[in-house]
Amino acid sequence: MGRAFEFRKARKMKRWSAMAKTFTRIVKDIVMAVKDGGPSPESNSKLRAIIQNAKAANMPKDNIERAIKKASEKSSENYKEILFEGYGPYGIAIIVETTSDNNNRTVANIRSYFNKYNGNLGTAGSVEFMFDRLCHFKIETDLDIEELELDLIDFGVDEVIREENEILLYSPFENYGLIQKELERRKTEIISSDFERIPKQLKILNEDKKEEVNILIEKIMEDDDVQNVFHNME
Repeated sequence: MGRAFEFRKARKMKRWSAMAKTFTRIVKDIVMAVKDGGPSPESNSKLRAIIQNAKAANMPKDNIERAIKKASEKSSENYKEILFEGYGPYGIAIIVETTSDNNNRTVANIRSYFNKYNGNLGTAGSVEFMFDRLCHFKIETDLDIEELELDLIDFGVDEVIREENEILLYSPFENYGLIQKELERRKTEIISSDFERIPKQLKILNEDKKEEVNILIEKIMEDDDVQNVFHNME
């Protein structure tokens, strides 16, 4: 098993735990995808991927269609992706991915969480170098893992993991479009896809210190503008 699998297995943070918040985040992704590439999933590969993720999260079809229609309207919100980097208690590196229609609000909120819970919001590039950015696809296929890895190695896939009845493919994030296109060409069912920031090294803390860091992480995750939080705590 590779590092991506071990990270996925060990990560403790609560991610997209509340269904209502999950749907809100997916709607934001839909809005940005439609504004970037149009409302047709057939011609917009980014939108196709988000719709797959929405279905995997059991988002009703009506909600998906309503979000696409709303995103096509000129009056709909314009969201912007903003990345925050900093340190939590005990030097734990934290990356916060946000999607916001109000930059000032988001910056103020994220800064306040770090300040209140013994963290330190850093500058761009201050901790990002400590993480590898990967993409992953969850697929359904009857192919053997080794056979599949050999088939897809030329498209950038460098780790293939079987997880119950599904298979996960991992690759550097820049190969996302290439892999998506190849899986669709093969008519392989893509259940969902996403991006991960996997720490190059993990930092070990005792349980009391972990709890203090988790309080900060959970507070950040509660913010409506926050999409994902990554850290290097074991």
